[in-house]
Amino acid sequence: MKYVFFINPTAGKRVLQEKIEKDIKSYFEKNGGDYTVHITNAQNDARNTANSIAKTGEEVTMFACGGEGTVFEVLNGVYGYDNVTLGVIPCGSANDFLKAFNVEKTDFLDLDNLMGGNAVDMDIIKAGEYYCLNGASVGMDAMVANDMALFKNWPLVSGPIAYKLAVAKTFLKPLGIKAKISLNDGAPFDTDCLFAVVANAPFYGGGYKAAPKAVPCDGKLDFTLIKTISKLRVPKFLKIYESGNHEDLDYCEMKNVNSMEFWAEKSVPVNLDGEIIETNHLRFEIIKSGIKFVLPKTLNVKMLTKV
Repeated sequence: MKYVFFINPTAGKRVLQEKIEKDIKSYFEKNGGDYTVHITNAQNDARNTANSIAKTGEEVTMFACGGEGTVFEVLNGVYGYDNVTLGVIPCGSANDFLKAFNVEKTDFLDLDNLMGGNAVDMDIIKAGEYYCLNGASVGMDAMVANDMALFKNWPLVSGPIAYKLAVAKTFLKPLGIKAKISLNDGAPFDTDCLFAVVANAPFYGGGYKAAPKAVPCDGKLDFTLIKTISKLRVPKFLKIYESGNHEDLDYCEMKNVNSMEFWAEKSVPVNLDGEIIETNHLRFEIIKSGIKFVLPKTLNVKMLTKV
């Protein structure tokens, strides 16, 4: 088995990367093994390099050492290659996907814990030509995710604070989008929504519990639609939404789906695991057991369906 570690030197607050590189070297000096550390240096570097390695057919475990963007790149480079297992060592501002497993962030930072862990089948989301591990959204949330990049590198600004600052900035613009949405390839319906989310795991946006019942290996996507409300009501809603207690709101719709497709009147931002594209049409669908994913040995894998 070969191991490749993609370290994003610009992820998060840029304070963990040097330690992680030293930990990797120390682990393999002690335990032996074939490994490579790749320091990313440009957008799509991790994706392209991961794809080149995957194409060799050699059994390899690739660790994305960064935030959601680094994981997104590696996943999109290796999807479809059965010889690849994906792992994550969190250096980002939020690392929301890992919160699904009810363990400490340090469990994913401990290399002994990861190397002795289990590789399990995880669902992923196909979004047009892209693949997501955590979730996707269209509307206000995508606008906020786009603006987060403006704030997350500010001194003393954590992921959750960056999200709140981005929300405040978004308030300067009109809220809501008019779109047609189809679920499970059914007849499209018209909506004026604050945002629509398809989730593989509960958290996104620096800790917002958009899909409180989502389990990333249950073969389902959790769909959340929030209809447009007045700006005066949004702050109270966001507090409810952050805690995951929005299911009974009269302007909220939640259900399990296999697919979601939307058509907007004009191109709008779409959030794909924190990466932003703009389009007026996109289809999302579940890919069951789409990637082998490394979980730390401290996690009871049998409890995954109860997350």
